[in-house]
Amino acid sequence: MFVGVGTLINIVAIIAGAALGVLLGNKMGEKTRNLVMDVLGAITLIAAAGAIKALWDEDFNRYLPDGSPLLVVLASLLVGGLLGSLLKIEDHLEAMGIKLRARFDRDGKSPFVEGFVSASLLFVIGPLAILGSISDGMSTGIEQLTLKSILDFFTSIAFAAALGWGVALSALPVGIYQFAWTGVGFALGAILEPYQVSAMTATGGVLLLGIALKLLNIKQIAIGNLLPALALAPLFALLAKTI
Repeated sequence: MFVGVGTLINIVAIIAGAALGVLLGNKMGEKTRNLVMDVLGAITLIAAAGAIKALWDEDFNRYLPDGSPLLVVLASLLVGGLLGSLLKIEDHLEAMGIKLRARFDRDGKSPFVEGFVSASLLFVIGPLAILGSISDGMSTGIEQLTLKSILDFFTSIAFAAALGWGVALSALPVGIYQFAWTGVGFALGAILEPYQVSAMTATGGVLLLGIALKLLNIKQIAIGNLLPALALAPLFALLAKTI
């Protein structure tokens, strides 16, 4: 596979889901939607476990002192969470969505525009878009973007059933945004050592766990505020290695 294939799959999933939604109309019942979300939440748990197992990667444990891999992830999440809370990342993401919706559809009278804006915000403003794209760029797997594609596919069906073809057009900003993060991941993959990549992967796994808990309606976690932990993980891993 080539770098960026995860985002291409995501784009196709959004367009296909939107087309199916327009054809079917609003026929998916609430119980069916809830069941789909529960299944996706359970699959996200498995994806989180797959990422968290990087804690036991040979390179991660060879270059760091005994017991420090877990401490690296913990420190990254704690400091990253504090930094994200101070910066109010989650609040800014929500505010961005409100501003964009108000700008493009002030009166809320255009189903096409509403479908485009609402779907774009939902598909773009989320940790999976960043986590998955970086992972794709670093060639550590497209599992996260594949999971996001499945989520977006079913969401597109529901949105398009009510709001029409504007939902399909949201694939454009999704592609631009995620390809940009894929480029970031590609650059990082050329710079970071394998043990630093493992630190990022394991930290991202914990964020995936938080997403799974939200999908399953178990716990609402401000995942956006934890995003700085991804940047801090390789730095803390390097610090632990030099101690």
